Amino acid sequence: MADLFRRAKGARGYDPRQVDDFFARAQAVYEGRSVEIMTPEDVRNVAFSLVKGGYEEAQVDGALDRLDSAFTRKVRSEFIAANGQQAWLDKIVELATTLYDRLGRPDGQKFAPARGGQMAYDRTQVDALLHRLAAYFNNGTPLTSRDLRHAVFTPVRGKRGYGMAPVDAYLDRALEVLVAAE
Repeated sequence: MADLFRRAKGARGYDPRQVDDFFARAQAVYEGRSVEIMTPEDVRNVAFSLVKGGYEEAQVDGALDRLDSAFTRKVRSEFIAANGQQAWLDKIVELATTLYDRLGRPDGQKFAPARGGQMAYDRTQVDALLHRLAAYFNNGTPLTSRDLRHAVFTPVRGKRGYGMAPVDAYLDRALEVLVAAE
């Protein structure tokens, strides 16, 4: 079988067997040839081991972005067919409103600080991204799911930064809203 993606030359990349298996399962689910359930969240949260000579991460990540969008479009289409366009819009607005409280918090206090020596995200960088998200919601300032997917924060230690898990969970929710609205 031919590789689905380019191999990382002289570097580690995603385990080809894991990637191939996931994409084969996703295709079968998407095409209705499997009884397995796969959601856009499953696509967003998949993780692959890194191995020498594996698939190039950027290529696989790009394909995952497209797969997430495809599954979201399918979910949206099925939901609208069953409940109507207005019900979909209401659902997205409700989901978006769960994000608002944190956007209004003062900079440096949008999330709890990390504990002790734990790795954390730079507060200033996270706050800057949340300002962009607020501008998207409040003024329609352009922001895409790609912007969120590819956001990178400088790691810091301890209380100088925000705990990673809450930031990641919040951004996953924001991503869900942006993908659903695109």
